[in-house]
Amino acid sequence: RVVLADDHAVTREGIRKMLGTAADLQIVGEAQGGVEAMQLAAQLQPDILLLDLQMPGPRPAEVERWVRANCPHTETLVLTAHDRRSYLAEMIDAGAVGYLPKSTTSAERLIEAIRRAAKGAILFDAEQVAQAQCWRETVGAKWNRLTEREREILALIVHGKTDKEIAAQLGVKLKTVGNHVSSILEKLEMTSRTEAAVWAVKEGFIDAA
Repeated sequence: RVVLADDHAVTREGIRKMLGTAADLQIVGEAQGGVEAMQLAAQLQPDILLLDLQMPGPRPAEVERWVRANCPHTETLVLTAHDRRSYLAEMIDAGAVGYLPKSTTSAERLIEAIRRAAKGAILFDAEQVAQAQCWRETVGAKWNRLTEREREILALIVHGKTDKEIAAQLGVKLKTVGNHVSSILEKLEMTSRTEAAVWAVKEGFIDAA
């Protein structure tokens, strides 16, 4: 029993057709966002949550952690067009059991992955595990150096705010913002606000929208 979570109707239709060739698989619910995916998982308690990574609502890792806490019999397989190591590492850490790229996953491979996951198999291969670990030790380690306030300020920089605007929004002195920005650049080993902002968006820490 599968809940399919993807915000693209055409993609969901394609997956329905792929899984329709297997008599032992049944799509029992479809979600267009993270909140709906959690609601359906709680309501239907499926064997598999087939989860896309780019949907409205909570971050996919947050969805997965919630599912792990509230739907212990549901395993999560990621099916995504995104190959960022940050997403891979986050989903491994959150408790997903597999991470399948849409571009190279055939109907046969997807069906077999669902069957294996439903039986308790972990489907990450050695290369994926190595990529996730490399990301944690390099990129992830830099992000973890930042305080919550520094992350908040970096997000405001990503969204185009000047130091003066950040100071006004946070109710702090301009010099305080400048000190935070300097600390951010030092911890990230970068030389400019723009470089830090581009990095944060590229690695998936901050949404540019």
